[in-house]
Amino acid sequence: MAKSTPEDAGRYAYDGLDRVFHEKARLGIMTSLVTRADGLVFGELKSLCNLTDGNLSRHLDVLAKDGLVKIDKAFVANRPQTTCRLTSQGRKRFREYLSHLERVLRDAHAAEPLPKADHGAGWAPA
Repeated sequence: MAKSTPEDAGRYAYDGLDRVFHEKARLGIMTSLVTRADGLVFGELKSLCNLTDGNLSRHLDVLAKDGLVKIDKAFVANRPQTTCRLTSQGRKRFREYLSHLERVLRDAHAAEPLPKADHGAGWAPA
């Protein structure tokens, strides 16, 4: 086993993992929106992320207050419609976050293989 060196200090701190994204629901919201430049209607986003109206609203508020998403409310065929889309800052910050996650994955894959164990049916190492 290799010893840590002073150059290794903080190697696995992953300071670039932005806490606003590092939450399951917000990660799903951001991933859904990054794939749709024109945004998504609230109901579609709710369905894609498997969230309730209240949960989605609460997470969108957090993202909007941070300037990461823009929420537009309009009437379409005399019915209210809420559309959510990433801001340019939101897209940039999320891509930076994804770069940090990629580093985590590279570090984890570079590790020695784990001992084989019975992980249940359907499990296979990456």
